[in-house]
Amino acid sequence: MKEDKKEDIYEEFYENVNMTPSELEDWLETEKSKSVGQDSGDGESIGHKSGHKIIKIKRTKKAELTSSNYEHMKRVNSYIARHKAQKPEGDVKESNWRYSLKNWGHDPLK
Repeated sequence: MKEDKKEDIYEEFYENVNMTPSELEDWLETEKSKSVGQDSGDGESIGHKSGHKIIKIKRTKKAELTSSNYEHMKRVNSYIARHKAQKPEGDVKESNWRYSLKNWGHDPLK
């Protein structure tokens, strides 16, 4: 992956992921967090697993990020963009839509 491409992915990731690692950790412990998303095959949703990866990425120094980290960051950016475009009508504060985005590190009400 080219360096300029990595920089774009990195910047977009940090714009999209507006929850701190601590906020995301606390959120992932809630029943609301565990109640949404597509099952990955082992009882844990894909988004919930992604949240754990996001925490690790955000706690890793930029110079130590791997190509696998960048691939996941790219996936996170893509998911958040797609999901934000599907915003439902009305109050989203207690919606599955918001809960799913939060699993991916983005709180749309922040």
